[in-house]
Amino acid sequence: MKNLPKVKIGIVAVSRDCFPESLSVNRRKALVEAYKANYDVADIYECPVCIVESEIHMVQALEDIKQAGCNALCVYLGNFGPEIAETLLAKHFDGPVMFVAAAEESQNDLVGGRGDAYCGMLNASYNLKLRNVKAYIPEYPVGTAAECADMIHDFVPIARAIIGLKSLKIISFGPRPLNFLACNAPIQQLYNLGVEIEENSELDLFEAFNKHAGDERIPAKVKEMEEELGEGNKKPEILEKLAQYELTLLDWVEAHKGYREYVAIAGKCWPAFQTQFGCVPCYVNSRLTARGIPVACEVDIYGAISEYIGTCISEDAVTLLDINNSVPADMYVESIKDKYNYTLKDTFMGFHCGNTASCKLTSKTMKYQLIMHRGLEPDKEPDITRGTLEGDIVPGDITFFRLQSTADAKLRAYVAEGEVLPVATRSFGAIGVFAIPEMGRFYRNVLIKKNYPHHGAVAFGHYGKAIFDTLKYLGVEDLEFNRPAGMLYDGENPYAKY
Repeated sequence: MKNLPKVKIGIVAVSRDCFPESLSVNRRKALVEAYKANYDVADIYECPVCIVESEIHMVQALEDIKQAGCNALCVYLGNFGPEIAETLLAKHFDGPVMFVAAAEESQNDLVGGRGDAYCGMLNASYNLKLRNVKAYIPEYPVGTAAECADMIHDFVPIARAIIGLKSLKIISFGPRPLNFLACNAPIQQLYNLGVEIEENSELDLFEAFNKHAGDERIPAKVKEMEEELGEGNKKPEILEKLAQYELTLLDWVEAHKGYREYVAIAGKCWPAFQTQFGCVPCYVNSRLTARGIPVACEVDIYGAISEYIGTCISEDAVTLLDINNSVPADMYVESIKDKYNYTLKDTFMGFHCGNTASCKLTSKTMKYQLIMHRGLEPDKEPDITRGTLEGDIVPGDITFFRLQSTADAKLRAYVAEGEVLPVATRSFGAIGVFAIPEMGRFYRNVLIKKNYPHHGAVAFGHYGKAIFDTLKYLGVEDLEFNRPAGMLYDGENPYAKY
């Protein structure tokens, strides 16, 4: 995936001048060795210039990690640490920052070898708050060299998302479709997050599409699609038009991303799209998302940014789905009950027309959009509604999540881990049977109560911890999750039956 930043974390050890500097030096060396023994050495850089004890050391360390190309920082408290210099280090570093601290090593060395970093972390956090400096502090930030190495590794995907957002441009086309006010997108919070947005008319896109008619690259692009679809290429006659549209989007991205490095797209996909472009864009959306350029349907700008966060965290294709329909009781009884530890109300179907990457479908077939066909060309063979990539979504672990700005421009988000069950959907579109523990309560007390739209981003794996921590780092205070039984939501009726 080329649309993601590469993270390089500079590890800078700090030392309180009344503690042995050797503690921080030796513990930093042990930390770096532990990281290299288990993880990609390209992730980190050991700052050898100095142990930061003063403001002057802080400036020297900043210059060193900058020259080394570091775009993230780990401040390592090898001992108590200098609370002023270390927080100034975080303040003046232009990128995501984490703090970790060294645990004491042996009961036999608690005089000259005691570092008190456990105490120093308290002062560090206090000073970070005084200076209004953001930093990632793990749940338990004090550990051995190996444990701190694990914490730094956990920080890598969080840092990747933060760095990516700071250089992200969302490109949107067209206003939201009629009756889709749910995808409300106040852009103030995008700017607050450091994200740029370029809002275009779908007429601009249509003009660019027409200029790509006969593009000499179309045959090669069609061949790519044929190879990807294989036996699922059931609408071969539509591929040329889809190839033309894909080239249009890719060229637009290159011409319009400006000084930003990364891009996500919020596209218009109906109803006029079909009558003017002569196809549906779903398959093209799936292909761009698979290469790390998320494309959100229905001009869902916050859906696009959610997808991009998931892409950064997972380094894998994500998707955007409607929280769509309930699972029929007879399907539950036949295929889920007594086989999986879920109630009927823990389950639902996630669906979109055909925007999910082929690698995330159990089978992939080029079809037509049934719902649009009913309204746009009933009683005739599908023509302008062709272009959906359909199939059941691969079973396995998932994380369902969304970052959203409310109508009054306040950020809120949710994260819920669950799975796609290996149950045949017997339906159409890109669709799966999802199960999330306590989904019924989550649906009522978070999704409905807090006015979330029907779109949710899906990362394929359990990435709840990293996504949750990323959203916290971004400053999202209203951050929900699917609470377990016995843990009530604010205002939840304790006598309600689910």
